[in-house]
Amino acid sequence: GNFLNDYVSFVDHTTSDPSKHISYFKETCDVVKEQGMAPERMLTAALGLSAESGEFTEIVKKVIFQGKPMDEHTKYHMQRELGDVMWYVAQATMALDISFDEVIETNVNKLKKRYPGGEFNVHNSEVRAAGDR
Repeated sequence: GNFLNDYVSFVDHTTSDPSKHISYFKETCDVVKEQGMAPERMLTAALGLSAESGEFTEIVKKVIFQGKPMDEHTKYHMQRELGDVMWYVAQATMALDISFDEVIETNVNKLKKRYPGGEFNVHNSEVRAAGDR
């Protein structure tokens, strides 16, 4: 019992002030907004992306491991979840004041640099250049 109490205390001490106090949270949101990101939209996007990708993953889990049929109904359900993911991606683009095109262009450029031959290979997937995430 004591170990868990010590752990909770440790967690409290290693938690940022904006995570613990609404006044600091509001101040941080104001600072971030001044720096060019809409925190309300970004929080909506981040929470929603996590939730919706989880819903998509749940369907995949049921198809692969639990015998759910990969039929037109399942495909449509997956399509709807992907639509929800895209809705939250749109929220993130608004939060950052960027376009979908910029997101796609950045991704394509990153992958072209990672895979100069234009095709996936294990070596380039595993051995990344500095700054390549």
